[in-house]
Order: sequence, then structure tokens, then C-alpha cells
Amino acid sequence: MSGLTREDVTGMILSAKRQAGFTWEGIAEKIGMSPVWTHSAAMGMNAMSQDKASAITEILGLPQEAALILQESPTKIWEQTVPTDPCIYRLYEIVGVYGPTIKALIHEKFGDGIMSAIDFDMSVTRVENPKGDRVKIEMSGKYLAYNAW
Repeated sequence: MSGLTREDVTGMILSAKRQAGFTWEGIAEKIGMSPVWTHSAAMGMNAMSQDKASAITEILGLPQEAALILQESPTKIWEQTVPTDPCIYRLYEIVGVYGPTIKALIHEKFGDGIMSAIDFDMSVTRVENPKGDRVKIEMSGKYLAYNAW
């Protein structure tokens, strides 16, 4: 029976990352994945393959047991309906304001369906701008049509 929990491993990752002075971009590059996916998996929202879990635990000097936990399929639970962290809250605000518009445009361009968050990728980049640098978030998910039967 395992002595470590998913939360323990997340804490170990954050501590080791901080102590080593790594960035998510740097860790992701070392394991051959995107920074978005790497952070999400390290925070327990995605399962890592055996090779990625072994690589990140080796890079961060974590025990082998941590690699086994990182390979487990996560249970995704949000603790509150609307987060109070300003950065995360603003993303909720964007979806609240523009969600119906995004949905309407997806339906208009593709038909009745959704964008997958499973067959999905995302990038976060900094765009220099004389009025103040901008955050650019790009998301790409497979279109999934609703079935009629």
C-alpha cells in the first residue's frame, strides 16, 4: 500500500522545482512535453505515461513511488465554484462573458457539438506590446459532434 498521496507528490514537485530554480518551461523541455500539460499533470489533473513520470521524478530527485502515483488516472475535483485567485477568476469571467459566443460560433462553423478537452492542446505565450505586454492563450481541441439516435 502506498504511503504517498497525489497531494504529497504535488507538494514534493513544487518544493523540488522551487529549490532547483526550474521553470515549468524548463521541466517540460526536459521531459519532451508542453509546459501547459506538464504543469497540469504535476498538479494531478492528468496522468503521466511511465516514461514521463520517471523522467520528472529523476529530474526533480523524487522517490520512485512518486512516479507510480503520477501514472494514476486522476479524479478531477474543483473545491469551489468560482475561484477567488484573480488570474483564475478572470478566466472564469472570460468564459462567463464570451462562453455563449464561443458556443454559438462553434455551432455555426461546425454544427451541434463541442470542443474536446481530451484531444486538446494549449499554449500560453507573452506578446510584446508598446502599451503593455499581452498574454496570449491558444487552445485547440478536436471537434466532437453530438450523436443523434
